[in-house]
Amino acid sequence: MKEQFVSYIKNLQDQITSKLEAIDGKATFKEDLWKRAEGGGGRTRVIEDGNVIEKGGVNISEVHGPLAPAMQQYFNVGDVDFFACGLSLVIHPKNPYAPTVHANWRYFEMLDKAGNLVDSWFGGGQDLTPYYLFEEDAQHFHQTCKTACDKHDPEFYPQYKMRCDEYFYNAHRGEARGLGGLFFDYLKATDERSMQDWYNFVTEVGDSFLTAYAPILEKRKDLAYGEKERDWQEVRRGRYVEFNLVHDKGTLFGLKTNGRIESILMSLPPAVQWRYDHHPEPGSPEEKLVDVLENPKDWV
Repeated sequence: MKEQFVSYIKNLQDQITSKLEAIDGKATFKEDLWKRAEGGGGRTRVIEDGNVIEKGGVNISEVHGPLAPAMQQYFNVGDVDFFACGLSLVIHPKNPYAPTVHANWRYFEMLDKAGNLVDSWFGGGQDLTPYYLFEEDAQHFHQTCKTACDKHDPEFYPQYKMRCDEYFYNAHRGEARGLGGLFFDYLKATDERSMQDWYNFVTEVGDSFLTAYAPILEKRKDLAYGEKERDWQEVRRGRYVEFNLVHDKGTLFGLKTNGRIESILMSLPPAVQWRYDHHPEPGSPEEKLVDVLENPKDWV
């Protein structure tokens, strides 16, 4: 399974970076190959200062070795080894009307010291974080997610949409990070579904990513904007940073397992503001977004 999934994410990384470079038309992804001292490594691709993309990363990693004590405690297991691989991406467009997007698809194994498989599961998802609300964009993104889910089980979309709303939530702010999408974790073999079944589902979602996001980026990338919209974008990016550094489990796992810090923190936007006690003007487009973040809704 791990060889199958590693091959998949390598190919998917190529597809996504090629499409995003074509949309940007100027910047290209810089590639870094890195190794982890304890075992494994990855292929980081970062794009910056483009016509369309201000900063973005599409990274794959494949790491293994002894599970750190802090993570043993987190998973409530003893002294075991682990293998983890996945693709993680974040794209921060320049235009405030174009949404930030995040996605990842991952596979995890735990093994005893004799190399026997103890446990394995898939996780991942994709979610949209706009700075201005275009309801048709939210509907398109969620409909694409639902279509991918429905091919495998009609219960998947409502279940994983709800988990996404619950997970990508800044509890200290009382608001969602964005408009959600899908979030799933600990997808393990059962009597009803094999690991191959879960592989088929997770890769279906991965294959849907460009269909979900690329048309939105192409539609919004050239809209005219001014300093007001740019300021709002940077204030909202601050909330994005807060979630990643305070709540995100993937960031925590990377830091606790001696991951590559540049790859872990590539998700952070390049220009951010924190304004004291900042509130949007009543009745403004900015307030319209916040209203939806405080009251997540169904888009399809």
